[in-house]
Order: sequence, then structure tokens, then C-alpha cells
Amino acid sequence: MNGTLAGRTAFITGATGAIAGACALALARDGATLALMARRADALAKAAADIRAAVPGVQVHEFVGDGTDEDAVTAALAGAHVLAGRLDIAFATVGGGGFKPLIESTPQDYRDAFETNVIATFHVIRHAAPLMAPGGSIIVLSSGAAVLTFRHLSAYHVAKAGLEGLVRMAADELGPSGLRVNAIRPGLTRSGATQDMFDGGAAAAFLPEYPLGRLGEADDMAGAVRFLAGDESAWVTGQCIAVDGGNLLRRSPDLAPLPLANPLYQEK
Repeated sequence: MNGTLAGRTAFITGATGAIAGACALALARDGATLALMARRADALAKAAADIRAAVPGVQVHEFVGDGTDEDAVTAALAGAHVLAGRLDIAFATVGGGGFKPLIESTPQDYRDAFETNVIATFHVIRHAAPLMAPGGSIIVLSSGAAVLTFRHLSAYHVAKAGLEGLVRMAADELGPSGLRVNAIRPGLTRSGATQDMFDGGAAAAFLPEYPLGRLGEADDMAGAVRFLAGDESAWVTGQCIAVDGGNLLRRSPDLAPLPLANPLYQEK
């Protein structure tokens, strides 16, 4: 395939997610070979098939495994490297969290959030970097919640803030090796985890805090990830780029007090 990413291999965790899928498609359209990792074999196979249908001739390889499992991530990265004897792009998207008031949260809630959002990304950075040559790009999926507080989302907020600290530290330490580490910060974006909010009308409370007047779609993230993956961003590292319709210019909506039975407050 032709394209500015032709000959490069891109590894993506959490590849069945909406944002991961949209970004994988953008990389495939520009010629990258894809190595997709996710827990569910059936959903992963469908994601890969959709990309093959959209981009004839693209190479898409599937690695079934849990992105929070270090051994699984290590094995998948090694498999991705073997495909063409190189690894050029790694996109870590595993993350998430649930809504719970701070005083009802437990230490385990915080440990779980840190494990899912920070440690899962640490596995990718730690084991991808030795496989990359100078010019390699590691990209991390953060969230506007890393910067803006949001009531009843404290564990996720703290974990994403920690994740962005990891991005900066990794960028500093890996820079002399010629590797770049950056993140994108989506605003509220339609996905499997947030679809209930869109369908139930809760997302409407966010609109006044978005200067561009709409909420996010997965395709909105693809251009930013494509930029960070390619040579256009060769002098960009340690950055957390907001792709959020301007939400960081304002604030999170004040949805409290809401009853905990409200669907917004269920684990996604």
C-alpha cells in the first residue's frame, strides 16, 4: 500500500473501542500495518474485518489478550515486531472508571483505576520502547478528566492525572533514544461506554461547556493520533493534546446532586 506510513507497524491496545477503531482505520488508510490487541476474540475479529473491508490490501493482525496483563502485552508486542522486524507506533487505549462519590469510594477503587489507566499504559511503554528505533512514536489515550475535576469521578480523575505524569516522564527519559511519547485528551465522546449518556439525554448537560457546540465522535480523535504517529510531529513529545471541542476552556458540568441510581452513575 502507498501512504506516508507505508512500511510501518502500529500496535494498538483496547482495539475494539470506538476511539481505537477510528484511529486504527486512519493509520491503515495511510499505509500502516496494524497489530490489534483486545480481550474479546469475536469483537476483535469484527474490528479487524471492518478495517479490511474499508481499506483493501491492508495488513491487520489480531492478538487476543488483556491489556492489563503484562505478559499478554509483552507477547503481543513481540508478535507485532515480528511482522516486519520493526515497531514504529504504539497506541495505548486501555482505561476507564466508574462513578462514585469520593466519601463512598474505597482504596480498592483507586487501586483499580490506577491499574486500568496507568499500569496498563506503563506495560505498553515499558515493553514497546526497546523494540522501537529512533523516530518511534508512543501515543496514550488520556481524558479531559485528567485536568478538569468532575464530581463523583475522583478515582478516574486522579488516575488520568497520574497517566499524564507518566507520559511526561517517559517522554523525558526516552527522548535521548529518539522516541516520542504523547497523549490525546478527548472530551465527552460517543463510544460503547458513553452511548447510554447520549441516548438518555444526560450528555446534553455537557453542551454548554463545549464552545464548538457539539460533543465528540470517535473520528474526531483520528486526526490527532495520525499527527502524533507520523513524521509531522517529529519534534513533539511530552504533550497531552486536548481534542475536546474547547471543553478545557470552560469546566465540567455540575450534575450533582444526582441519585446514585441514575444511569450516569453506573459502572461502564
